[in-house]
Amino acid sequence: MTLAEKILAAHAGCDSVEPGQFLRVKVDLVMTTDATGLISVHQFEKMGAQRVFDPQKVVFVMDHFTPCRNIESAEVVKKLREFARQQGLRWYDVGQAGICHVLLPEKGLVLPGEVVVGGDSHTCTYGALGAFATGMGSTDIAAAMATGDVWMQVPISLRFNYHGRLQPWVTGKDLILYTIGRIGVDGATYAAMEFGGEAIAELGMDDRFSMANMAIEAGGKAGLFEVDQKTLAYVKARARRTFSVFEPDPEANYAKVHEFEVSNLEPQVSLPHSPANAVDVSQVGTVEIDQAVIGSCTNGRLDDLRLAARVLKGRKVHSRVRCIVVPGSQEVYLQAVREGLVEDFIQAGAVVTPPTCGPCPGGHLGVIGEGERCVSSTNRNFIGRMGSPGAEIYLANPAVAAASAVSGVICHPQEVAKA
Repeated sequence: MTLAEKILAAHAGCDSVEPGQFLRVKVDLVMTTDATGLISVHQFEKMGAQRVFDPQKVVFVMDHFTPCRNIESAEVVKKLREFARQQGLRWYDVGQAGICHVLLPEKGLVLPGEVVVGGDSHTCTYGALGAFATGMGSTDIAAAMATGDVWMQVPISLRFNYHGRLQPWVTGKDLILYTIGRIGVDGATYAAMEFGGEAIAELGMDDRFSMANMAIEAGGKAGLFEVDQKTLAYVKARARRTFSVFEPDPEANYAKVHEFEVSNLEPQVSLPHSPANAVDVSQVGTVEIDQAVIGSCTNGRLDDLRLAARVLKGRKVHSRVRCIVVPGSQEVYLQAVREGLVEDFIQAGAVVTPPTCGPCPGGHLGVIGEGERCVSSTNRNFIGRMGSPGAEIYLANPAVAAASAVSGVICHPQEVAKA
């Protein structure tokens, strides 16, 4: 069996499973946010449920519109807070929280071999830890909160092997943008994407989270990495319970295996209005920008901020550009302060916001207007994603976003770093 099949089989009480099979799967964690959580609460109540199946396994994270941007969002969070208190759930709000997909792994709430469902499409992020994690609709999340299990069809598995050694300034974000550019936004529809190869082995955990995060941008059901020593070091520093490590069988049956040689890969930029429009940064041409965003559940972790600070330190953001840095969590923010990264950002002329989804879904703290162009380390560049339907969003890694903020045009980080 593949990695995804082994995890699902274990959680369904089966010796083996195969693609297309329908299972009733026990979940280890259910998560939702202020963006969709209230719908789940309403459905939970509508179905007549009284108590969640396990308060320690249901997590509410306020991240999309917090600190609350208006009265409407404040009322949503207020109702969710009341429900969480009544049920005794794990609750993360302003001052303790951050973006859910950064927060949960660093708190040790997701561990290898587990099944996690979340009311947000980027729940697949946790596959970086060797877990089967996927986003679900609000009604499914309500049912999972009540019963502790979900129905699921076993997905096909696709294997992606990356060979070679990455060039400077090339990151996991570039690997996943390149992959989506090659297979399209529907190239992995309802598939488990397994990532491997020597280039993957060299990646740190933050880069792996970035890749797993964007499996959904290829249509994936989940994005998974095998557990290695880097994973175990990350997890053991945070875990407060036992966990199981699963490995794919050598003879596992994959629907397709993709082999990519990435030794000469450049930083990638996805042009409007699809993540699949990925090109080498050298092929973008002269694109003047109005805003650069560094952050999100894709690239708001500490290594991402360190990378951006390498570019911005001692330099100034272009007078025409707004540069917005969004740490992914309170822990990331605090460590960025301790390392002097926040000072580097501020002295460069950037603004550092509280941990939040903020500008990524067009929530707040960086919404863009008609005719504006934004280069962003976020995950989606669909029309209207970050504000006006008349704006343009270019996806890139944090170093490209930082370098573009300095130069005023989308560019390779080495062009700024050499100056």
